[in-house]
Amino acid sequence: MKRDLVSFSSFSGAEINELFSICTWLLSPEGKSYKPLAGKTAAMIFEKQSLRTRVSFEVGVIQLGGAAMFLSQQNIGVSTREPVRDIAEVLSRYNDMIIARTMLHSTVEQLAEFSTVPVINALTDLLHPCQILADAYTLLQRNMLTPKHKIVFVGDGNNVANSWLELAEKIPLHFVLACPKGYEADASILNRAMAAKKSRIEITNDIREAASGASALYTDVWVSMGQEEEAAKRREAFASYQINAELLKLAAPDCVVMHCLPAHRGEEITAEVLEGPHSVVLDEAENRLHMQKAVMGFLLRESGVRERKDISIGNLVEA
Repeated sequence: MKRDLVSFSSFSGAEINELFSICTWLLSPEGKSYKPLAGKTAAMIFEKQSLRTRVSFEVGVIQLGGAAMFLSQQNIGVSTREPVRDIAEVLSRYNDMIIARTMLHSTVEQLAEFSTVPVINALTDLLHPCQILADAYTLLQRNMLTPKHKIVFVGDGNNVANSWLELAEKIPLHFVLACPKGYEADASILNRAMAAKKSRIEITNDIREAASGASALYTDVWVSMGQEEEAAKRREAFASYQINAELLKLAAPDCVVMHCLPAHRGEEITAEVLEGPHSVVLDEAENRLHMQKAVMGFLLRESGVRERKDISIGNLVEA
């Protein structure tokens, strides 16, 4: 049966745990020779500009033995020149995997519905699962992906915050969203995460209370692509939601600072903190490559494209 990564909703905690295990295995000498995409191709649909997502996926496909084909919105016209269904069905005939970075979440959902090969959500307006897997793995490497460690997201309840909440529905975490009123995370995603009772989840407008004792302080830009018309309003609303040296003092001494990049220094985060000793942003960026390779290997295996049952090294986090 074909498997996709559109969101974490179709994944169990054990399967997410296995993705972490596969990632660790891929970083081992034995794992570096794993080539599940040998002789295969991946179509990469990108409606949005990209640095880390495009490069990490292209490099990952190559390292797994395959070839990546970049398809921009200008080239193929998703939902303008052709309907999503036609694109999904045609690309499935040519390729072994589809990777999509789109404006609307429904676009990736349709790609997955009509594609006969695995589809990976590389970012939508609603979710960013590959980013959060890389972020979680960055914390796991530091033994900080546990309910005892307070993960605080400061700013907009956007696709990154939504995917953190989806993850909190699957594995036990302590996740706090500190945001202005009116900029909370998606209500349905929040409600599902709360109903699962897997994690301790808090939503607050008090940034200082949220940062107190934090093990990780995470932020993202205040104005994402497609929100340019709201820029002035958003900067006013988020003016006090900045990660800076003063806020960092309230956190735990070993607190790490996280950002999915690109960053706007002087807005959501200061240059001093972004480039300081607590920052792990470059480790997050690197881990995009490793975790996405794990996702690709897992989906190919689960979809029956390439059988490999011996790459899990056991549970790394509590499911």
